[in-house]
Amino acid sequence: MTAKQETEKLFEQGLEVRREVLGAEYVDGGMAKANDFMMAFQRITTEWCWGYAWTRDGLDRKTRSMLNLAMLTALNRPNEIKLHTKGALANGVSPEEIKEILLHATVYCGIPAGLDAFKVANQVLEEEGAFKDAGK
Repeated sequence: MTAKQETEKLFEQGLEVRREVLGAEYVDGGMAKANDFMMAFQRITTEWCWGYAWTRDGLDRKTRSMLNLAMLTALNRPNEIKLHTKGALANGVSPEEIKEILLHATVYCGIPAGLDAFKVANQVLEEEGAFKDAGK
């Protein structure tokens, strides 16, 4: 397989996983809006993150989602936390587990980063109706 074929394979695999985790509407909408400049970012994200890292056998998707929430809290990236909270729910992470992940990350990353993470995760959990059976 040529390097170009390998890259295209990673892109296709990544696109499939990305749609399953984040939702086809979100992914396809971002791809459709991308001009030539932004498409370079769409491709590298889809190939590297979703095609390479997310398709490896060593960790399941639930674990990867849990790691993402912790790392994104450390990086203080609320917009990505919002997106990956939805993905975590899709991958079977419970609201209680999300809370514990964010509490643990807050201890290591600091209160400001934890606060931002809690705010956006709470918003997503409310929007997704995740508290119906779990209680607030």
